[in-house]
Amino acid sequence: MSGIKRLGLLAALVLVGLAPAAATQAAAQPSQQDTQYLQALHQVNLFEITTGELAQQKGQNADVKRLGEMFKTDHTQLDQTVQSTAQQLNVTLPNEPTADQQQVIDRLDGLNGAEFDRAWVTAQLAGHVQAIQATQTEISQGSEQSVIQLAQEALPVLQAHYDELVALAQQLGIPVPQATGTATATPGATTPAPGGTGTETPDPNNS
Repeated sequence: MSGIKRLGLLAALVLVGLAPAAATQAAAQPSQQDTQYLQALHQVNLFEITTGELAQQKGQNADVKRLGEMFKTDHTQLDQTVQSTAQQLNVTLPNEPTADQQQVIDRLDGLNGAEFDRAWVTAQLAGHVQAIQATQTEISQGSEQSVIQLAQEALPVLQAHYDELVALAQQLGIPVPQATGTATATPGATTPAPGGTGTETPDPNNS
C-alpha cells in the first residue's frame, strides 16, 4: 500500500512540475498576428508619448497642447497593459518607434507654432486611422484571448482620440482620412502606426 501511495505522490509531483512548464510553453507561442500587434501597439505608444510631449512644448493651438497631454497620458497607461501582456506571453517588444515613426518625430521636432500644429494633427489623424484598423484586425483575427481583450480595450481609446482629432482638423481646415468600420489589414500587417507609411505621412513643408 505504501508503494502505491509513493507512486501516487510521485505522479502528483510530476504533474505539478509539468503543468507550469506546459503553460509556459503555450504562453510562449502566440500567433504571428498577436505578436506583431503587441509590438506594433507598443511602438504606437512610444510614438504617441513622444509626440504628445512635443505637442505640449511646440504647439501653438490650445487644443493641440490639450490633446498632446491626453495622448501621452492615455498611451502611457495603455502601454503598461501592453508590456504586462507581452511579458506573460514571452513576446519581446521593440525599444524604439519604427524608423518611419522616428522620421516623423524628427520632422515635428524641427517645427513650431501653427506649422507644427498642422503637421502634428495630420500625422495623428493618419496614425490613428492605421492603429484603429490594426486593432480591429486583432479583434477579428487574433487567437490569444489576452491580446484580443487588450485590443478591445484599446479600440475605444483610439476612437476617442480620432474623434477629437477630426474636430480639431475641421477647425484648422485639415483633410480628414476616414476610419472604416471594418479592418482592411491582414494578419501580420499590423505594423503601420502613426506616421508609418506612404502618403499618410505628413510633409511639414506642405503643411
